Amino acid sequence: MDKIKLVPYVETISGDTETPITLFKKYVKDQVGFLLESKEQPKGRYSFLCINPFIVIKAFKNQVCICENGVERKEEGRVLDIVKTYLERYDLSNTISIPFVGGAVGTVGYDIIRQYEYLPNENIDKMQLPDLHMMFVKELIAYDHFLNKINIIVLEKEDEISSLRANKRINVIKNNLQKNIKCNERCNNGGKVSFHSHSTQEEFEDAVKRAKEYIYEGDIFQVVISRRWSGKSEIPPFELYRKLRQVNPSPYMFYFNFGDYNVIGSSPEMLVELRKGKILNCPIAGTRKRGMNDEEDKELANDLLNDEKEKAEHVMLVDLGRNDMGKVSKISSVEIKSFMQVQKYSHVMHLVSLVGGTKRDDKDMFDVLMSFLPAGTLSGAPKIRAMEIIDELEKEKRGIYGGAIGYFGFDGDMDMCIAIRTMVVKDDTLYLQAGAGIVADSDPVMEYEETENKVKGLITAINS
Repeated sequence: MDKIKLVPYVETISGDTETPITLFKKYVKDQVGFLLESKEQPKGRYSFLCINPFIVIKAFKNQVCICENGVERKEEGRVLDIVKTYLERYDLSNTISIPFVGGAVGTVGYDIIRQYEYLPNENIDKMQLPDLHMMFVKELIAYDHFLNKINIIVLEKEDEISSLRANKRINVIKNNLQKNIKCNERCNNGGKVSFHSHSTQEEFEDAVKRAKEYIYEGDIFQVVISRRWSGKSEIPPFELYRKLRQVNPSPYMFYFNFGDYNVIGSSPEMLVELRKGKILNCPIAGTRKRGMNDEEDKELANDLLNDEKEKAEHVMLVDLGRNDMGKVSKISSVEIKSFMQVQKYSHVMHLVSLVGGTKRDDKDMFDVLMSFLPAGTLSGAPKIRAMEIIDELEKEKRGIYGGAIGYFGFDGDMDMCIAIRTMVVKDDTLYLQAGAGIVADSDPVMEYEETENKVKGLITAINS
């Protein structure tokens, strides 16, 4: 079948009186859609908003539901293969500088690995979320923070009829954006949320001790054990996102309304980015809480840089990232671009490195994704044995936590972050999750405190 050749039709209008929040309230509102943002340059130049996905694909194990232009059907198979088939219908010539103009946007759960690797024990699925949920979009808004401009983008074929159709859609979107709405500067509080942990401190520390036994026995070098919290919430989901972006700004911020549930997050960690054949991976491992003042902050950063346990864990995971990169990169192209830098966030600081490579010609973005997913920083080393131990020591299916969130572009580019610092809202219940990397000399009490510090940023935002 011949591919459908798409080009971007773009109209740029002034946005100096708008923000991504006001645009969202005018354009997306309560409809199925998303908002993607970043507080990191140059990634933070654009915020992306969209509604009206023309295809939605979601999967529970190998049962795949495809809704195309309102018509639903089911398939069986590896869901990423099905996503690839639908993306490959289109050939996009992206002639503009905006990095994303259309494709599939959504979540790839931690457990998608079970379609590629045999893992014998699957935990109970209490949240009942899809293993993958993708929205295919051909129209979106890209808000340019540098120029305070709004780019309305519609993908269509390059002929006269398609051009008229694209311009008609652009005018409809533009008219919606010209509406006057009242947007409260203060977030709708909705009351406080009281969270309970699904595992006690004693249970978590016992899991850490058991993980260390596996390390001593030679099964693994490192494993990430996580905890889940939940609480009833009356706060509107988008207001949760507004709170989070103010209190805990991060390189990857996202809000998804999937209809029957919402995914909201501010992840600090790239899983993998593919752009014009160049691959980037950013391992984050090693954590300290933020100081109460600049002096304490410096002391904690120095302590982190001189902690042999944290450095050993970080080096191990950088090596794992290089190994993952090598599976899909050209020979001799893998390099460490930066190594063990302290990066500070609202409530914690981390050790961060950057690994790069050049994609092999026989690999595509799906090969690249599955080379890295799940991240070693959320599973362990070696990965497969670490995931088997996670299944044993954690009592619930992870779902989105530890998976990937981002987009596959029609142009073959991809940008995925790791699903951490992420909330799920379903049936008026708010779910959070955080983990700690366990190595041979881990202290169970300190690992417990690390999970508490990581989740603190989310809870502080929610109850602000």
